[in-house]
Formats: sequence, C-alpha cells, structure tokens
Amino acid sequence: MTDAPLVAVLDYGSGNVHSAVKALIEAGADARLTKDRGLIADAAGLLVPGVGAFSAVMAALKDSRGDELIERRLAGGMPVLGICVGMQIMFELGVERGVDTDGLGEWPGTVTELDAPVLPHMGWNTVRAGDGSVLFDGLEEERFYFVHSYAAQQWSLEVMKPFREPILTWSEHGSPFLAAVENGPLSATQFHPEKSGAAGIRLLSNWIGSLPAS
Repeated sequence: MTDAPLVAVLDYGSGNVHSAVKALIEAGADARLTKDRGLIADAAGLLVPGVGAFSAVMAALKDSRGDELIERRLAGGMPVLGICVGMQIMFELGVERGVDTDGLGEWPGTVTELDAPVLPHMGWNTVRAGDGSVLFDGLEEERFYFVHSYAAQQWSLEVMKPFREPILTWSEHGSPFLAAVENGPLSATQFHPEKSGAAGIRLLSNWIGSLPAS
C-alpha cells in the first residue's frame, strides 16, 4: 500500500516489537522498527512498546535518548501510541517493589501494583470505553489481552477549556485501573493490541485512521 501512513516503532531495546510491527502492517500502516531520529520525527505516528519493569524501560529509553524523541513529537502535536509499559511510563512515577522511578511525566499520577488476589493479571478482559473514543470505535463489546501486575489506578489530570477532556477507558482486576487513555496526540493502552486478535487489529486500524495525512 503506497498510501499507507508511516508508523515508526521505537527501537530502544524493548522486547516483543516484531509482533507489534506485524500487527500495524496488518492494520494498514507502513510500519518500521527504527532508531532513525529523522524518520521518527517525520512519521505520521510513533508507537512506543514496553515490556518488563518500569525502571528498566525508562533506563533503556534514556540510554537511547528515546525519551527526547517522544517528548519532541508530543510538543509538536504529533501522534504517539504507548503500549503496556509504554503506557505506564507516560505517567510521572512508577513504584515497583519499593523502587520509585521517574516516568516521562506527560500525565500526572503514579503506576502502582494492582490490588488483586492473583498477579499478574494475564489473559482476556473486558473494558469500559470512554464516550467518543476513537480507539474503541466499533469495539465496545470486545475483549483485549492483558499481561501486567502494575497500572495507573487513578486519573488526576485537570484540563481547562478550550482543550478537550481526555477519553478514559477502564478495566478491572481486583480493582479498577486505566486500560487506555486518549489525550490529544498521546494515546496509550495497558493491554496488548498486537496480542488481541481481530479486536486489537481493529483498534490499531482506528488509531492509524486518525493519523494526519503525510
């Protein structure tokens, strides 16, 4: 597809990136795993994957200066999609096993361990999509694949007019947690769209369809 929008998948050492690239291509993107700063800056969309510990992901991002690339895109209003720990690091702080790690601080709040009898939260779960969601258009009754023990469990960002209120999507495992956020150019999911079958491909397609034309 020559008219497929270019989506850069940030290559900073995170695992499970090839399945994300494959899913984006299936969803209609020209997806490329890359460290190329120029390509990342110019791409219609940037996907930030993330697996493992919050602190390890932040360390790898800083070592590769990936944090700067994310911040520059968002400052310019250019779309970014975070997945799993790639969502968690958008918050101010992550607390794992007594270790506090600064996140990117795009959103206020702290990522903490879920209060649930069984961890990790692994498998398929439903979500409650926020009104007007672009990501979940046509997917309100679908289930998505989660694998995590930590999440953002509160939302405290106050938005003043004329800016639009973020669209929040919640799920529950022991207690409620944020399954996705859509906030201007920055969107993120706690679950893995690339592991969520047809519903995940549709969600990625919805995001790709919202990207600016090149």
